[in-house]
Amino acid sequence: MRMLINVPETVVADGLRGMAAAHPDLVVDVDNRVVVRRDAPVAGKVGLVSGGGSGHEPLHAGFVGPGMLSAACPGEVFTSPVPDQMVRAAAAVDSGSGVLFVVKNYTGDVLNFDMAAELAEDEGVQVARVLVDDDVAVAVADSTFTAGRRGTGATLFVEKIAGALADEGAPLERVEAMARRVNESARSFGVALSSVTTPAKGTPTFDLPPGELELGIGIHGEPGRERRPMMTSGEIADVAVHAVLEDLRPAGPVLVLVNGMGATPLLELYGFNAEVQRVLSERGVTVARTLVGNYVTSLDMAGCSVTLCQVDEEMVRLWDAPVQTPALRWGR
Repeated sequence: MRMLINVPETVVADGLRGMAAAHPDLVVDVDNRVVVRRDAPVAGKVGLVSGGGSGHEPLHAGFVGPGMLSAACPGEVFTSPVPDQMVRAAAAVDSGSGVLFVVKNYTGDVLNFDMAAELAEDEGVQVARVLVDDDVAVAVADSTFTAGRRGTGATLFVEKIAGALADEGAPLERVEAMARRVNESARSFGVALSSVTTPAKGTPTFDLPPGELELGIGIHGEPGRERRPMMTSGEIADVAVHAVLEDLRPAGPVLVLVNGMGATPLLELYGFNAEVQRVLSERGVTVARTLVGNYVTSLDMAGCSVTLCQVDEEMVRLWDAPVQTPALRWGR
């Protein structure tokens, strides 16, 4: 195992200590595993809280800051955070206007955020919850680690657009409705070129022979739809974009996220984006905005995902609104 770590047992704490040193505009509670924007709670503003297992960085802690999340709760690697973290985060960001939990659709995340919402409400915090379930590679029936579709790249769209609306002072009901609308308008499809290696295991979590790839994987290395011989960037784009469009069928412009899984260089991602844009053009889909990079990752997995979100003028305006987080910064 060749990893830039001390020991597997401290990898999350070590990462949080490094984040605190790099980003003084965040309050990083290493012991309790909560990351909060330093100016929280903001008077009159709905708090946005999300979280999940570590290993998907910059999701979620890298999206804490003005214009996106108010707080994030990192769990152990590929493991849900616990309710106490979420309750602590909700209390830290609640200004009296309520808190929205953004939850990826994985069984542990759903159960723990549900429990945290009940505990927070017992303490007088008004909580709403939005489930992100955008992965078209999974049938609506149960899948590995989750009941229904997995939450993947659309989480970034939900957190950015709902976060911008919350920063404008919109009430909890409007912020929740917008987050739901973004999720319902978004679909994703992922591809693995290599397996993922967790620090605790130290070896690949699944066997992917040289010269093969896995279509439709999840961000924890969950099984895909099928395994095929290695394909060109253009061929992968054909499969991924067609899978998304078959389910989404956009009637208007879309946001595009071309996302790396952690070990894919930007040179390859930009080349892949060129192919994604080609397929969208061939299908007559108008692109409103495009984001390319490693944002919703799976540790050291090589591969990519494509997320499309049909948008209207308000959603584009909120996407373009200023944001200042460790991983997304524009307009300020």
